[in-house]
Amino acid sequence: MTSEDGDTRDDGAPLPRILYDTSASAAPEDLSAGALWRLAESGRQLDANVVHLPAGHRVDTHREPDLDVLLLVLSGTGTLTADDGTHPLPTGVLTWLPHGSARSLAAGPDGMTYLTVHRRRPGMRIQRRDPSVHRI
Repeated sequence: MTSEDGDTRDDGAPLPRILYDTSASAAPEDLSAGALWRLAESGRQLDANVVHLPAGHRVDTHREPDLDVLLLVLSGTGTLTADDGTHPLPTGVLTWLPHGSARSLAAGPDGMTYLTVHRRRPGMRIQRRDPSVHRI
């Protein structure tokens, strides 16, 4: 049985649910650059985003030191540039971006909308200051 909000069973266990219709991202002619959707459910172990890059936009070269990332192109095209060269990213391609790898993305002439998924980063925790630690 489900609770009134439908997110958990009566015993508190979470239930699967539909979060986002990626087909709604298939024709983003007038969208600006940025996240169209983010996974924000409490208690999750993953982070996920649907991101749109308009034509001519890019994500500059960077490294993710701690997390592997899956990237799925939902619509449009683009290119991935890594240490081993440039790779085309047509619609439907699923790419693994291993932690520590350098990469950049560039949208093609029609832009590119993609889904990224990775392990959730631990959040910052605010703790009481240890009274035995003296600051100078």
